[in-house]
Amino acid sequence: MTRVFVPRDVVALALGADKIAAAIVATAKARGADVSIVRNGSRGMFFLEPLIEVETPAGRIAYGPVTLKDVAALFDAGFLDGGTHALRIGKPEDHPFLKRQTRLTFARSGITDPVSLEDYAAHEGWLGLKRAIEIGSAAIVDEITKSGLRGRGGAGFPTGVKWKTVADTKADRKYVVCNCDEGDSGTFADRMVLEDDPYMLIEGMTICGLAVGATKGYVYCRSEYPHGIKAFNEALQRARAAGYLGKDVLGSGHAFDIELRVGAGAYVCGEETALLESLEGRRGMVRAKPPLPAINGLFQKPTVINNVLSLATAPFILAHGAKAYADFGMGRSRGTMPLQLAGNIRYGGLFETAFGLTLGEIVEDIGGGTASGRPVRAVQCGGPLGAYFPPALFDTPFDYEAFAAKDGLIGHGGIVVFDDTVDMLTMARFAMEFCAIESCGKCTPCRIGSTRGQEVIDKILAGIHVEANLRLLEDLCQTMKFGSLCALGGFAPYPVLSAMRHYPEDFKPHAAIAAE
Repeated sequence: MTRVFVPRDVVALALGADKIAAAIVATAKARGADVSIVRNGSRGMFFLEPLIEVETPAGRIAYGPVTLKDVAALFDAGFLDGGTHALRIGKPEDHPFLKRQTRLTFARSGITDPVSLEDYAAHEGWLGLKRAIEIGSAAIVDEITKSGLRGRGGAGFPTGVKWKTVADTKADRKYVVCNCDEGDSGTFADRMVLEDDPYMLIEGMTICGLAVGATKGYVYCRSEYPHGIKAFNEALQRARAAGYLGKDVLGSGHAFDIELRVGAGAYVCGEETALLESLEGRRGMVRAKPPLPAINGLFQKPTVINNVLSLATAPFILAHGAKAYADFGMGRSRGTMPLQLAGNIRYGGLFETAFGLTLGEIVEDIGGGTASGRPVRAVQCGGPLGAYFPPALFDTPFDYEAFAAKDGLIGHGGIVVFDDTVDMLTMARFAMEFCAIESCGKCTPCRIGSTRGQEVIDKILAGIHVEANLRLLEDLCQTMKFGSLCALGGFAPYPVLSAMRHYPEDFKPHAAIAAE
C-alpha cells in the first residue's frame, strides 16, 4: 500500500485538498492501485499548496500546487512511484524554501498526522516533558531562562523571568494561559501550531504547569480558527486518554489539564489583561498594571500568559537543552523566529530561521519580491500596528533591538509586503481607523485619539491646512504612544509616523498628487 499525504491545513483545504484526496482515492480504486491517504499538516510553502506527497523507497516525493484536474495526469505519470511530472518538486526537504530554514519549533509541521500520538512520539514528541518531570520545577525554569527565549507574541519579554515570577509566588492555585488570539494581519503561525502540531502546544503548556506549580491551563483562541479548534480539541482528548494530561501526568504525581476557550473575535483580547477579562466571562477590557498577571492574573491567581509560539518552543528547549536553542540568533534575540511572509509576495508562507537575517534578505531573497512583479515600496512588520519599512532600511537585521532602533517592532513575526502602487496616506488612515474600531474604550488617548486621527488625516486628504494638520497628527501620535493604557493605542502611531517619515510625498492632498 502506498501512503499519499494530503494536507488538512486550512490553506490546502481552501484550495481544494479534500476534493483532491477524494479524487486520488477514486482514481486509485479505478486503476487497481492500493493507496492510503494521510492527512498531514502543512510544510508552510503556501505557494505550492495543495502540496501532495507520496511515500516511496527513496523518501517522500512532493507535487504541487496540485489541482483537481491534475490528479489523472499524476497517475498517468506514475506519481505513486515518484514519477516525473511538471508539478514534481522532488523531496520537500530539498526545496530551497525549506532547505534554508532552521526548523526547531516547526520541525514536525507537514511531516506528521497532527492528531496521531504515534507520529508525535516517533518525531521526538514528549521528550521535553519527560525530562521536565525528571529535573523538576527550578531546573525547568533555569533551562528556559538560559535559553534566552523571549515572548513571541510581540512584547519580547524574557519567558524565564515570567515563569520564575509565577513559580516564586505563593498561592493555592495557579494558571497557565495560552494566548492564541492571533489577530495580526499576515500572521498564521499560531493557527499552524493548532492545526499541524497540536501536541507540541499541549506538551509546552504542561511543561510550564510543572515549572510554576499550575494545575490548569487555558488556550484562548479566536473563533476564526475552526479547523484549529477542532484539531486541538481532538488532540486534547487523545492526550488525556493516554495519560499526558490529567490528575497524574505520566505517573509523575503532578496534575495538569487544559481547556480551550473560543473568543468572540476582538483584537484587543490579544492584550493579556483584556484576554483575562474575557476568560472570566466579562467584556474584553484592558486592566491597569500593576498588579502584573504573574502575581494577580486569572481569577486573581498567579498566571503565566504566553503566546502559542513561546509555549510551543519549550519542548525543544527541554529536550535538547538551553544551549542548543541559545546557540542560534544574535545579541539578545536568541533562538529562531517563525517568519510569516504575506501580502504582495511571490513566495508566501512560514519560514523559521535564526534571528539575524536582514529584512532585505527575507523579502527579496527568500520571499522572491512581490507577486505582482513590481518593485517593493513598503514592508509592514509586526501586524497592523507595526511600522512601515522602505527598501532603504532593508539592511536592518531581524532582531528585537535592531528593529526598535529603527522605531519598529518585529511583533509576532508577520511580514506584509506592498508594491509601488500602495498609497501610504491611506495606509496611515487605516491604522487610525483600525484602532478606533478595535479600541476597548477604557483610556482616552486610544479611544478619542484614534478617532481624531482619522479626522485629521481626512483633512489632509482634502487639502485643508495640510502643514498644520501634519504637525497636529504627529503631536496626536506622541500622545497616543506614551499615554495609552496598552499596546493597541500605544502602537497605532507606529504605522502612521513611519509612513509620514519615509513617504512624505504621499502626505499631500490627493487632488494635488493627481495634478502632478
